[in-house]
Amino acid sequence: MNFFKKGLIVAFTVLFLVAGLFGCTPKGENQGEQKQGLSGTIKVDGSSTVYPISEAMAEEFRAQNPDVNITIGVSGTGGGFKKFSAGEIDITNASRPIKDEEKEALKKNNIEYVELKIAYDGIAIVVNKNNTWVDSLTVEELKKIWEPGSKVKTWKDVRPEWPAEPIKLYAPGVDSGTFDYFTEAINGKDGAIRQDFTPSEDDNVLVQGVAGDKNAMAFFGLAYYEENKDKLKVVKIDAGQGPVEPTFETVKSGQYKPLSRPLFIYVNKKSLERPEVKSFVEFYLTHGKDLVRDVGYINLPDEEYTEELNKLK
Repeated sequence: MNFFKKGLIVAFTVLFLVAGLFGCTPKGENQGEQKQGLSGTIKVDGSSTVYPISEAMAEEFRAQNPDVNITIGVSGTGGGFKKFSAGEIDITNASRPIKDEEKEALKKNNIEYVELKIAYDGIAIVVNKNNTWVDSLTVEELKKIWEPGSKVKTWKDVRPEWPAEPIKLYAPGVDSGTFDYFTEAINGKDGAIRQDFTPSEDDNVLVQGVAGDKNAMAFFGLAYYEENKDKLKVVKIDAGQGPVEPTFETVKSGQYKPLSRPLFIYVNKKSLERPEVKSFVEFYLTHGKDLVRDVGYINLPDEEYTEELNKLK
């Protein structure tokens, strides 16, 4: 009898171990945040400002889903919307809200979309490290420098005590959301700007231009200044309540006026029906949100990420 009992115990033990062997799930499968077996290609394009965020998200997502290929282009916010409305990409990065004419192009092509706010950013005004005279500028002085038909040719034209040295201006190209946002916030109209500046969709070109010229000035996303602060000097902006330096804190609080802004991604609703796209966007708004600060931008409050996530339901 004892022998029989021992036999039963051994038999049940073996069955238990076999069941456990076949039924157990290796660590990381069905326990992580991502779904199993995701594959396919996700096409992203658009804003150079939002690019570092999307690239960081894609890198982390690919690490968990190696069979998903995510391509990210940089054609500017306007260029991204053109590709988006043509159905060429799944997601477009944008450093400004969509324009009415872009909405019309999407409607014409029967493309429905979801607008998702993903971070905050400030536009930094920068000068050369060796510029000793500019510490701050008023919004009125910025307008005087950058408005269409501006008479400002030298720094002395801005303030009489500044040197009579010619100002060399650099700015994002006309397809950039940063360009659109700056011109509207400072000059009162989207696209309104003087013509004698050096444009580039590549913010690194702007950084190099200012770093190499004592009399240069440029504007671009705060993250690029933070990345290159050893080469550049940031200018405080006075909107009427004293000069304010752009920082994570002053942008998030709205104190840095009028050059603080939200950043977006726009997702094709048809693309969201594909599990790899929906999982990537969900990752973007949940676990991936911690990457926003890592690449030099400002997180939304948690409740705002929840609101954006609810748009996917």
